[in-house]
Amino acid sequence: MPRQTPQISYVSGISDTPLKGQTIGDCFDATVERFPEQDALISRHQGLRYSWQQLQQAVDQAARGLLALGVAKGDRVGIWSPNCAEWTITQFATAKVGAILVNINPSYRTHELEYALKQSATSTLILQGSFKTSDYVATLAELVPELREAQAPELRDGSPDGLASARLPELKRVICLDEERALPGMHSWSGLLAHADRVDADRLAEVQAGLEFDEPINIQYTSGTTGAPKGATLSHHNILNNGFFVARTMNLSEADRMVIPVPLYHCFGMVMGNLGCVTHGATMIYPGDGFDAQATLEAVAEERATTLYGVPTMFIAELEHPAFERFDLSSLRTGIMAGSICPIEVMRKVIDQMNMQDVTICYGMTETSPVSFQTQTDAPLEKRVTTVGTIHPHLEVKLVSPDTGAVVPRGETGELCTRGYSVMLGYWNNEEATAKAIDAAGWMHTGDLATMDEEGYVAIVGRIKDMIIRGGENVYPREIEDFLYTHPAISDVQVIGVPDEKYGEEVMAWVKLSEGEELDEEGLKAFCQGRIAHYKVPRYVKFVDAFPMTVTGKIQKYKMREEATHELGLD
Repeated sequence: MPRQTPQISYVSGISDTPLKGQTIGDCFDATVERFPEQDALISRHQGLRYSWQQLQQAVDQAARGLLALGVAKGDRVGIWSPNCAEWTITQFATAKVGAILVNINPSYRTHELEYALKQSATSTLILQGSFKTSDYVATLAELVPELREAQAPELRDGSPDGLASARLPELKRVICLDEERALPGMHSWSGLLAHADRVDADRLAEVQAGLEFDEPINIQYTSGTTGAPKGATLSHHNILNNGFFVARTMNLSEADRMVIPVPLYHCFGMVMGNLGCVTHGATMIYPGDGFDAQATLEAVAEERATTLYGVPTMFIAELEHPAFERFDLSSLRTGIMAGSICPIEVMRKVIDQMNMQDVTICYGMTETSPVSFQTQTDAPLEKRVTTVGTIHPHLEVKLVSPDTGAVVPRGETGELCTRGYSVMLGYWNNEEATAKAIDAAGWMHTGDLATMDEEGYVAIVGRIKDMIIRGGENVYPREIEDFLYTHPAISDVQVIGVPDEKYGEEVMAWVKLSEGEELDEEGLKAFCQGRIAHYKVPRYVKFVDAFPMTVTGKIQKYKMREEATHELGLD
């Protein structure tokens, strides 16, 4: 008998639904034409409600304002703000003028903000006044003190004088959403909109018509084992289609109303949320500027939402809210839980107590726009909690041996690689990192270890990289290590993730001090405060004389994790 070849870990997403060959702006306008009077955007904490037609008017006005200030196709426009209507208006306004939106994490501090603005050569920054413990205006003024003295540039002969910053020379204009907090050298949001009168609708239409769907439209910073954040550069085609197919998998339509408590700066919010809604005519609902369980439950109940997004910790917080029982969640049907592994009991409660019978699980990464796998709405419960679902339409995935690069048989562990329309254009201005991530055949190497069963369901079993996932936030040890190395008392440092009941994982730093130096846990945490995002500050600190190593000098982080988990009683 001939020898049977084992089935290999490769799947391709066959679909009768074609990819969308249009820009984000054109898709947005087509949705407005279909559903002009229906609810498009509701920002509850701001008391703002827009129909699709009203949202289009706001987007076009902001787009014409950006053109009047001198923003051109290909320019980088940063947005540093928690969730709000202006974030979304900026997302679609930049898409219409062809400017590349640079998403800046609302938790960033001076060190991270400066890097992102410099690396992307951002020329326009739109920022909120403050959020939680972050004073955005004061933080930016540390980097650009000229904003305190300069006057906001006036338009002369149709072109503005740019800001002259010694530290951020590429930054030419800053627009503050909080009118009362704006410094003398900043434009206000209302000022931006007032400049729209200088550019007529025909000019905007001409600019929009000149855009191509394969052009870059978004940069999202994500770190890797090299430590320095890398700007995943995404096109209209990348994120518009991914948002469309994510929503289509949930059977979304213009009748759906989606509550989006996840941050817009991340693909979960701006692609799976905003673009998922725009491509299907569904309503975007923001319960607050940041996550709050009560505000989210109120939004679902009062807006009669059908769809809810969140990471597992968000759903847990909602289920455990003391007033949970008084919220009418009967309108809910579907949604997405992503960001980390979902415990089976949590999934059961979400289905039974929150009425989300069609809830889905997603897997992906920023570099793949982001989703590669998603569970179908009718997938068995076991598949929804033990796997990340099946392949998305028009994509390919294979699992390969990290050692040989060969595709592994079904059931064996391999590195997950994705190919297709969703793979990023590359890392912004970083050819070396791009070449390491995307191979010659077009496969994006994720660094995640996975298995694939006979039905094509994939389970994520580990990471080649030592990435920590804390409450849905990706935390990269090397980035924290590089920062902690700047402390004069620290000789060496290694950062690992340890188990945590609430967040899934927490950050721990193993620190070796320089000879004769002194530093305690409180001092190390104080050094981090205000300089790196709060979720990157180590929860646990251990001072050591050495690290566990192989004979060749390679640090064994798995041994560190095992030892720390035992010592901290986190088994």
